[in-house]
Amino acid sequence: MKFQRIAVIGGSGFLGTYIAERLVEQDVELTIPSRRRERNKLELILLPKTQLEETDVNDAAALNKLLAGHDAVVSMVGILHGNAKSFEAAHVELVKKIVDAMKANGIRRLVHISALGANENGPSLYQQSKGRGERVVMQSGLDWTILRPSVVFGRGDHFLNLFAALGKTLPVLPLAGADTRFAPIWVDDVARAVVACFASDATLGQRYELTGPKTYTLRELARYATELSGNPRHVIGLPHSVAMLQAGLMEILPGPTLISRDNVRSLAVDNVSDQPFPADVMGFAPAELETVAPKYLSRAEFNANLSRYREEAGRR
Repeated sequence: MKFQRIAVIGGSGFLGTYIAERLVEQDVELTIPSRRRERNKLELILLPKTQLEETDVNDAAALNKLLAGHDAVVSMVGILHGNAKSFEAAHVELVKKIVDAMKANGIRRLVHISALGANENGPSLYQQSKGRGERVVMQSGLDWTILRPSVVFGRGDHFLNLFAALGKTLPVLPLAGADTRFAPIWVDDVARAVVACFASDATLGQRYELTGPKTYTLRELARYATELSGNPRHVIGLPHSVAMLQAGLMEILPGPTLISRDNVRSLAVDNVSDQPFPADVMGFAPAELETVAPKYLSRAEFNANLSRYREEAGRR
């Protein structure tokens, strides 16, 4: 690894934790900013050579100070719910601030994690803003690489785990975009791709679409998750108008939004690629969903974890 200090902007969540773990394996020092340091995952806090900084990255001056002394950046801030202003702030304006702060500190290497389907002319605000963020990166003059993963799955995800949880409480699953196709990518494969980008100059100025080896409809993925968790459920595909009504109601309910109207608009297009996974550049082939998901979703795995916990508790 030719880089010694890397800042991971947006790295305090699910995907960021895996990326951080893979980068520290390369003997890299990491800085991960967060608004509330105490809310970060224990996995991040305990990582060697990893500094969690309580910083508002939307403050240009604070971001400029944060990046001082680093020689590379991972940009991966993303939100799934919001209005036009919030999407623009997270996916476009923040990217501009990151680029400006990198230039001010003489940092040239940037790996930007976008999303498969990012398109300035896409049907959703999410896709449009992600597309504009990519344009900012490509016009930055930096040494950039853009990664565009499909939906990401793995232990701790908010995708298959969500369907498994819903299967425990609902007799059937009413689903928007049930026939939309996805090519899910394992979270650790995205993390390994980030490491590969930093290791190879061949990735400079390139955009890579990261997809798993198989495609599935959302209906198939939801059904599979409920089956693995021991609560198989029938999936009912909702017409677009009904799905928009359902999402509109969820937006105003208290608690986390499970699906928004903008999410429904995103589901109007398949989340797949006509390009194969860039195995020759990354140095590995992506894992199949069926080899990973049972390890964290199946009832057998849950019971095994519970037994281990009971044994450990009994020895204390």
